[in-house]
Amino acid sequence: MKPITLQGTLRTKILEMHYNANSGHIGCSLSCIDLMIAIWKYKNPGDTFILSKGHAASALYTIMNDSGDIPDADMPTFYKNGTDLPAHPAPLKYASIPFATGSLGHGLPLAAGIAKAAQIKNNTNISYVLMSDGETNEGTTWEACHFAVANKLDNLLVVIDRNGLQGFGNTDKVIGDTAAPHLWEAMGFDVKIADGHDIKQLVETKNELLTRKNGKPKVIIANTVKGKGISYMENKLDWHYLPMNEQQYLQAQNEINTRYFQPNDQ
Repeated sequence: MKPITLQGTLRTKILEMHYNANSGHIGCSLSCIDLMIAIWKYKNPGDTFILSKGHAASALYTIMNDSGDIPDADMPTFYKNGTDLPAHPAPLKYASIPFATGSLGHGLPLAAGIAKAAQIKNNTNISYVLMSDGETNEGTTWEACHFAVANKLDNLLVVIDRNGLQGFGNTDKVIGDTAAPHLWEAMGFDVKIADGHDIKQLVETKNELLTRKNGKPKVIIANTVKGKGISYMENKLDWHYLPMNEQQYLQAQNEINTRYFQPNDQ
């Protein structure tokens, strides 16, 4: 039997965590886990990462577990009383989680502040932040954008999980698509668009942007699918909220095992 890919392994962990906790916010974690791999697995020591869309906490916890930042013994405590792995990330135990997030619109201001501090210290550390497209509606997002442009923070890399859905509907139908590339270009960002489920493309895009020392903050607008990998979850708003029953969980596991095998030539 061919081994399952990292994309499949982490999706399996996400499903297990949510099923055991009987919790929602599955779809948003599945839409951004590939983005998380491309950032977390390839960032350098000293770089910082903020998950601004904190409702996708299970994606963060699985990638931290894979890298050894969270021990296996802690993973079953997700969402349980007294846990260090709450529904939204919090700086309770793990140094890799510097701030509590999930109240949308705060991650980019925090990441911009970290980038400014690195600039003042004249070091080469990169400040990464992963946002949702719905979160770009927030006024604090745009204030932080102005700050980043004014301070020429080309050590700031924003990654937007553009899955087209937010809490109450299609993002472009709520107050408009504020993750549209032309808006970020007009603001003064260095903008690239990528397939948010293609790890190789994402890493290449990230590396290309970071070589551009042009005084512009960077953004990757990553086109993704909410619930990616599970047929009945994909592009369905319901899976922003719903937990899985046993039948749904077993189907999801089977689909991951089928869709994320490693090709023979790898």
